[in-house]
Amino acid sequence: MRDPYSVLGVRRNAGPDEIKAAWRSVAKAVHPDQNQDDPLATQRFAEAGRAYEVLKDPKLRNRYDYARREAELRRMEEMKRKARGQEEETIDPETAEDMISRIFAAGDRAKAQNTRAQEKKPAAAAPQAKTEPKPEPRPESKAETVAEPEVTPEQKPEPADKTPMFGGFPRAAAPAADLVSAIVRRIRGAASKPAPEKVPDIFCDVTVSIEDIFRREKATATLPDGQTLKVSLPAGTTDGSIVRLKEMGYRLNGMQRGDVVVAVRVLQDGRFRTDGTDLRTTLPVNIQDAILGCEMTVETLTGPVSVIVPAWSGSDHVIRLEGHGLQTAEGKRGDLLVELRLMLWEKPDEKVTDLMRSLRNGLFL
Repeated sequence: MRDPYSVLGVRRNAGPDEIKAAWRSVAKAVHPDQNQDDPLATQRFAEAGRAYEVLKDPKLRNRYDYARREAELRRMEEMKRKARGQEEETIDPETAEDMISRIFAAGDRAKAQNTRAQEKKPAAAAPQAKTEPKPEPRPESKAETVAEPEVTPEQKPEPADKTPMFGGFPRAAAPAADLVSAIVRRIRGAASKPAPEKVPDIFCDVTVSIEDIFRREKATATLPDGQTLKVSLPAGTTDGSIVRLKEMGYRLNGMQRGDVVVAVRVLQDGRFRTDGTDLRTTLPVNIQDAILGCEMTVETLTGPVSVIVPAWSGSDHVIRLEGHGLQTAEGKRGDLLVELRLMLWEKPDEKVTDLMRSLRNGLFL
């Protein structure tokens, strides 16, 4: 179940009279009889009824407010716990960058040792070439054996599988994915810190009228914690549109600030109903004008407009007025769809009654 305050479009400190008036307005707007073309009308009407049942009862309302606050506190504590968990690390863990730096540094030392060894070999080969013609006694060969350079502890290569130690504790191994990322960054020479984790987004609803969307007025959205936020309605906004407010959500240290995701709900009461960026309205027509045709006036968002009702028009006839709907995302405007509804006169007309009776019985006057 969605937030009952958002369903009825009322503040969290609204009184009983305000809640009752809002429920009547929403119930009238989403009633299935008024929205026969909307397959979700029954669901929305039932949702409005459940929301009113919760808010009109003080006990149920207090219980819901308490549960909502507890859930919000648990959510904030969970986010804080995750933020603290990221800051706490094991004893001197060996990150992917440290491991790659150690590997590359070991490779550089090995290359330097090989280079020094290759430089010493030619110098040692030259004296041997000169002394080959002259046989030397055995004692001198022993001296040569003793004079061989000894491997100093600094030149002893360290085992590759030896794990670095810090304070007697082994370092934690870096994950394989981090190793691959660190190698790529090392090769590219652009090692950078990973992006911080993002705080979960806040979701809420805002209820506006068709006139508010047409005039591009700012709507007031109520967040779960009771705070209000002004929301600009961009071009192309209609019922069910989603407006994302970047970095306007909760803020925690060490984490990227979350967004506020606002779902737009359009009131379907009054003269117009939304159909995407198109609008629908109803034009009552009596039987005489529907059969013979006439010129009538219909209300639009910018004022009255004259329309021609064709002769022999039924209730399923729709007149399309182009450019009289809501603004689209491309800067154009949708259309106004005028639905004809046949109406009888307020008082019975005896002539029309006799004519209909004659036609039904097959009589001709």
